[in-house]
Amino acid sequence: MSVDILLTVIVTAIVQSIFGAGVLLLGYEFVDVLIVLLPISIAINLLQIAKHHAHIDFSFYRRVLLLTLPPIGLFLFLVTHTRINIGVLIGLFLLLIALKEFSPAVTRIIDALMKYEKAYFVTMGIVHGLSNLGGSLLTALVHHKDYTKDVARVTVAASYATFAAAQILTLWLFSRSQIDVPFAENGIYLVVGSLIFLLTDEMLYTQIDQAKYRRIFAGFLAVAGMVLMIRALS
Repeated sequence: MSVDILLTVIVTAIVQSIFGAGVLLLGYEFVDVLIVLLPISIAINLLQIAKHHAHIDFSFYRRVLLLTLPPIGLFLFLVTHTRINIGVLIGLFLLLIALKEFSPAVTRIIDALMKYEKAYFVTMGIVHGLSNLGGSLLTALVHHKDYTKDVARVTVAASYATFAAAQILTLWLFSRSQIDVPFAENGIYLVVGSLIFLLTDEMLYTQIDQAKYRRIFAGFLAVAGMVLMIRALS
């Protein structure tokens, strides 16, 4: 069993348990990373959906289905053997969204950008297909909408699981490249990820009130933005 994959699965599961969206493994080819992490990501999202399905914003989710899914499949197919680095741009955008919590001027800028919501959903699909960073744009949009924490997490979870399902289908149809991980080992990663979700949900997520959740969400976006920029420039 790969220790670095296991540790990344644990960190990913904790992050995804709180916010509904996870992060990529470091140091592996893009397509290979998706093949390992996507089933774990879907499992965690399904647990979140089962718990809070009544809180899903279905108007938001319909736009994901109609506007975001098609470009995910198309651009993931185009990029199965090429990695496009747009981390700096996405990182800067996440930092801007995070600053919305502290700056009225930034809030006005973000409000103006978010008026073009249909274009944003399409762009999110293109970005996710090219780089798997559409989840960052998804969490940024959900944070902007000022949902309650349960609505925010489960709406992200439903959308993110749908992203992952579209990616798995596209990769299964068009890509043969993958990390050589035995079925039993993949099963262990899946079980570990699910257990981490259950523990994090009970011991951490349920203890966070709405005001703290928004601040933590903003901090998460800021950290994610800085990490993306550092990775892109290194």
